[in-house]
Amino acid sequence: MADVHLIELAALTRAMRLVVAGFGSAPDEIEAVVGNLIDANLTGHDSHGIGMLPRYAQAYLEGGLTPNTHVRTVLDAGALLRLDGGAGFGQVIGKEAMALGIERARRHGSAIVALGNSHHLGRIGAWAEQAAAAGLVSLHFVNVLAPPIVAPFGGARAGFGTNPFTAGVPLAGREPLILDFATSMIAHGKTRVAYNKGQKVPAGCLIDNQGRPSDDPRWTMEEPYGAILTFGVHKGYGMAVLSELLGGALAAGMVGHREDGSKKRILNGMLSVLVDPAALGGVAAFEHEALAFVHSLLDVPAAPGVDHVRIAGDPEREQRARRSAQGVPVDAASWQQILQAAASLGVDERRVREAAGTP
Repeated sequence: MADVHLIELAALTRAMRLVVAGFGSAPDEIEAVVGNLIDANLTGHDSHGIGMLPRYAQAYLEGGLTPNTHVRTVLDAGALLRLDGGAGFGQVIGKEAMALGIERARRHGSAIVALGNSHHLGRIGAWAEQAAAAGLVSLHFVNVLAPPIVAPFGGARAGFGTNPFTAGVPLAGREPLILDFATSMIAHGKTRVAYNKGQKVPAGCLIDNQGRPSDDPRWTMEEPYGAILTFGVHKGYGMAVLSELLGGALAAGMVGHREDGSKKRILNGMLSVLVDPAALGGVAAFEHEALAFVHSLLDVPAAPGVDHVRIAGDPEREQRARRSAQGVPVDAASWQQILQAAASLGVDERRVREAAGTP
């Protein structure tokens, strides 16, 4: 079991601001990137949190990530937008793309946003949360343009990325439903976290380079590579292909099946559909029925060993509250990689350690 640093939230925020400043980012970009990454850690999704910074640094140094870039409108057809992210930080591009989509959905009742060429968009649930906070229902199909890491159903090697799907539904009187999942059995970043902690992954998640089942995350981190499997066998595979066709081929004009050499950049395409319930009429009925249904689920007696029934988004909110109060755990190997990334960006490691309060 790896050693773990428990870092207080304000201290971690100060330390990560120092690291992201090494990209040459403007102050607003530093806040957007740091806030989004740490929020992923707070929600329990360490795979999409500050542990991504070493790869971001490699991508930047290779020329695959362009700081201080903003989303660009390629096509404006009213309720239909095509946007280009210019390989900018996805934490900035994603937020700007959703702001544009929210404005159009409020104006027209619905909007479709086709976003391409964004660097890693991070935890896609953040963009569904942004839409839900504006009172909008949203669907998001995402592809990954990076070396493939997930095998197609029945395949013995990787053919595409983890291709997440996300949906958000605002609920009157309570926090929204936020359904956010990779179409693979496990997110690639979660295998990185397990690898750094010296842990195995659950059975049925991975295959080795010969297509044989394995629980060793090294097959996603070291050559020769194996592959992650899709969830629900053919069902997850179907969702992955759908996300590639919609988020990649349709929204971005780029799909992720190509071998990518040693490049560390991660580009995402995302097709987002946003709907304003008020524009459909009968918003009161929607709010009443949706909330009544959710409450009927939450009132179901808990199974043995479970404290109570939840809906999608509740576990993340509970984890966010705990970690905000208790601190964010960062395993020692991941922390060392972050410090090394800081050094590669010209940032003094000692200042980062001192800001975080770690050895």
